[in-house]
Amino acid sequence: MSDSKTNAIITNIRKIREFRDYTQDYLAAKLNISQNAYSKIELGYSSITVVRLIHIAEILEVDLANLVSMHSEEIIRNELSSGGKLGVRG
Repeated sequence: MSDSKTNAIITNIRKIREFRDYTQDYLAAKLNISQNAYSKIELGYSSITVVRLIHIAEILEVDLANLVSMHSEEIIRNELSSGGKLGVRG
């Protein structure tokens, strides 16, 4: 995956986490990792495995395909217009 695509995904994760008012501590606890380890993911210092990416999408209540293919603003706009979960199909 290109660096720009990886950076876009990391930005999406951070912005959606902030939109949800979730702290890094909260996501780290859900992922069973330290806050420092989670911070390294958002800073791009650590690689994200597919399994971890799936778990992050579940925690953020975002469809994985949207998380990796859309801009965070689009995902959040969908949330505001649907009044439901961020891009999750039922």
